Amino acid sequence: MGGDTHNSSGLPPFTLTGLPELEASQHWMILLLGLLYTVSIVGNSLILFIIKEEQSLHQSMYYFLSLLSVNVLGVSFSTLSTVLATFCFHIREISFNSCMVQMFFIHFFSFIESGILLVMSFDRYVAICHPLRYATVLTDARVVQMGISAIIRSFCMIFPLPLLLLRLPFCKANVLSHAYCLHSDLIRLPCGDVTISNIFGLVIVICTFGLDSALILLSYVLILRSVLAIASREERLKTLNTCVSHMCAVFIFYVPMVGVSMAARYGRHAPPYVHTLMSLIYVFVPPMLNPVIYSIKTKEILRRLCKILLRRKF
Repeated sequence: MGGDTHNSSGLPPFTLTGLPELEASQHWMILLLGLLYTVSIVGNSLILFIIKEEQSLHQSMYYFLSLLSVNVLGVSFSTLSTVLATFCFHIREISFNSCMVQMFFIHFFSFIESGILLVMSFDRYVAICHPLRYATVLTDARVVQMGISAIIRSFCMIFPLPLLLLRLPFCKANVLSHAYCLHSDLIRLPCGDVTISNIFGLVIVICTFGLDSALILLSYVLILRSVLAIASREERLKTLNTCVSHMCAVFIFYVPMVGVSMAARYGRHAPPYVHTLMSLIYVFVPPMLNPVIYSIKTKEILRRLCKILLRRKF
């Protein structure tokens, strides 16, 4: 055992995993992942282009949507290289440093997304509960401040994770459960004491995902209370309809995350491919569905998208 031990200076490589026990179906998985990447990258790029070109969309709500699109593009590009290498070229080995960098960016963008969803819920709260103050509360400068705050918070939370892993010795097979590097996967591999890393990981999850989801829930409780005070049923439905896109974005972000956590904690006897599929859903589904949801539910975006498609057709 002692001869196989590596510390951070030894830079042990890691082995990525495709779909264990389902190798015969991997060619279908390549097509599916290619489709998901294409929809995610093209869809979010179109959202950014439409918001930039459409003057009526130069509002705080759509600025936040632009941040969300940039962020999910970051998630997609963070995993693209190793997913393609694993499923298309069967290159399974990744260096220690590359794995640390990828882990940092995957979690960095995930934490930013949680922060963006929180400020988007605040945007909906102000728009519905305090409409007369909307323009003065959510100025362009404040939107920029909120976006920068989400980025700084995410960086401060995630930066210590690779540093804590660097100080640990590795003496196992270093086989990962996914086609990319996640902290929850890497923390299983060191043969040293991982108590500090585990505690820190739990603390940052509670301080970000836990706190953000609680504040998002609170904002919608306040929104619902305000909406129920509206006399007209038609006006109530119209007001709630402005929140549907954001509620769907929150749903598709947090539900896969909870599913992955539950599978990791309680699904130890499940086949290995179940954990891999759950992780793929968590990483790929939100970036792919976000542009679809906002394109369908936002008339201005849908109208401009139809114009672009018709222009290309004729």
